Amino acid sequence: MTATGLIIFLLIGAIAGWLAGLIVRGFGFGLLGNIVVGIVGAFLAGWLLPILGVGFSLGNPIVTSIVYAMIGAIVLLVLIGLIRRA
Repeated sequence: MTATGLIIFLLIGAIAGWLAGLIVRGFGFGLLGNIVVGIVGAFLAGWLLPILGVGFSLGNPIVTSIVYAMIGAIVLLVLIGLIRRA
């Protein structure tokens, strides 16, 4: 992976984690936490969405990657919320 690819990867993770934190209220992990949540969410979505038969493209690959990662991050935050309540 090149340095540019790594920076784009981290930015997508940060944006997806931040957006997921806005959607799922009560979760603010800061910049580093948002990046981690976004990256883990991207892996989760990459595994979960094909199993569910969901696949889409929004025309721009970066926007599509952000939306995929955001969906995974939302699922991750909801799961974290359920575990915290238990």
